[in-house]
Amino acid sequence: MGLKDKGRTFYVISLVFHDQDNDISADIDALEKGLLNLNCPSGAVHTEPLIRRECPYENLSPNERRAIFTKLFFFAKKCDITYKTFVFEKRQFNDEMKLEAKIARELSRFIRNNLQFFQSFDEVILYYDNGQKQLSRILNTVLATEIVDYDVRKVQPSEYRLFQVADLICTIELIDAKLEAGMQLSKSEEYLFHNKRDFKKDFAKNIKNKLFKEA
Repeated sequence: MGLKDKGRTFYVISLVFHDQDNDISADIDALEKGLLNLNCPSGAVHTEPLIRRECPYENLSPNERRAIFTKLFFFAKKCDITYKTFVFEKRQFNDEMKLEAKIARELSRFIRNNLQFFQSFDEVILYYDNGQKQLSRILNTVLATEIVDYDVRKVQPSEYRLFQVADLICTIELIDAKLEAGMQLSKSEEYLFHNKRDFKKDFAKNIKNKLFKEA
């Protein structure tokens, strides 16, 4: 969710954590087969274009698009992962630099408070596509300060299903934040999620079972 996107009320970052000693290849294989059976367009599943019926999902019905969204959602639920989401309301910041500073402080605080967890691994790897230069700069600065010894892998979203899971979680948390702020589902969101109650029950509450347990 871009820092400079004036059409956005919130800026959302989701970090997905996976211990690579825990093999999820069978889950990925099941997801690939499931998406193939749903005639999902090849490549990465991008949840916001999926909801808005944009390319490459423009010829799919609401039920077909919901089925794809749900398939990726249940993959996230089943996978041995956890996540942490940071939500920032843009109107609280006078300019972009102040928002960047707040993001850096919150990320630093989170890592510092859970440093024992991060230090328990032989190697910490950040997978990111460098899609947002500001966020890439923040992540690298925070990790270099708080963890020091880490590696960075630039990814193609189509090649990493967990990267797509992070996108899915961002979308769910963004919609949930809007609803909590008294906003309504958009027409596109209503086609997929029907109403606030169903969205909360089927997606928002369920995904929180994967929240990272903080120290």
